[in-house]
Amino acid sequence: MNPEDLDPGDLVDQKIGPVTILFGYENGKYPYGNSMLISGAEKSAVVDPCLGVVARKDVMPAVDMVMHSHCHEDHIAGTHLFPGVPWYVHEEDAIGFESLDGILEIYGLEGETRDSFADLIVNEFFYPGKGDVRTFKEGDVLDFGGGVSVTVIHTPGHTRGHSCFLVAWGDSPAERLVYLGDIELTGFGPYYGDAWSDLESFEASIEKLRHIEAEYWLTFHHKGLISSRDTFLAMLDKFAAMIGDRESRLIEYLGEPRTMDDIVEHRFVYRPGQTGNIIDSVERRSMGMHLKRLMRDGVVTETDGKFLSAEAST
Repeated sequence: MNPEDLDPGDLVDQKIGPVTILFGYENGKYPYGNSMLISGAEKSAVVDPCLGVVARKDVMPAVDMVMHSHCHEDHIAGTHLFPGVPWYVHEEDAIGFESLDGILEIYGLEGETRDSFADLIVNEFFYPGKGDVRTFKEGDVLDFGGGVSVTVIHTPGHTRGHSCFLVAWGDSPAERLVYLGDIELTGFGPYYGDAWSDLESFEASIEKLRHIEAEYWLTFHHKGLISSRDTFLAMLDKFAAMIGDRESRLIEYLGEPRTMDDIVEHRFVYRPGQTGNIIDSVERRSMGMHLKRLMRDGVVTETDGKFLSAEAST
């Protein structure tokens, strides 16, 4: 659905303290997402302006800055609507705003797949080009005035610079909201299939989030607002468990020798039967990370390009 065809009146907004959640079409189902506005006494920001922000462009207020959890196409689709203010992103992902080649480097696609995805980024996600890009890092605190602050929580794995934001407007957990970006808590599980993704960094980021005290949690896609830390932790456990599920299924599959092409075709991230060059690329990268770890730990061996579980080889 073209965002220009959406009626802003059909999209849901919800206010919590200084945060206004701008829910996307179908609760932020890709290619849409759930963005948010943060309004303090002195400054305001829009976070991850997506296609839902494009649909709301005629009713969006002016802001003092744009904040990005990371640089992926669906999280920057509305950035072009704010050309006169700084665009903030973690220093590790800033290359994505320097040029189209920069954001494509984050994905690591090649050939015709790269070219077609470049067209998608430009024509359907309104790649903004260069702007006043400023960077943040782990632990940086942005003061919005009136007791409203945002603390950067660097959570790499999805991309090198992926970050969550802790919005606080008081001293108690009931006055805190964590924006999770693409740590989206879905049954699909963590996504670490790009050139700038990393499996073990993602696992460390998940562990970091377990120790944050907040009442509210917001995902960019699908799940949306979670209004209880206990509920969040239960959802986080299920989300994280998909990593172990993929790995255990891979070990079982390697009960006999398999090539990487066999592994890619079998599908461990996506459902069997799903096809496409991007899906192949994601499977190859994701399972390559698992294989690297399993071989390091002596669980899998590799001989002449074929992988076998150590248990099956004895």
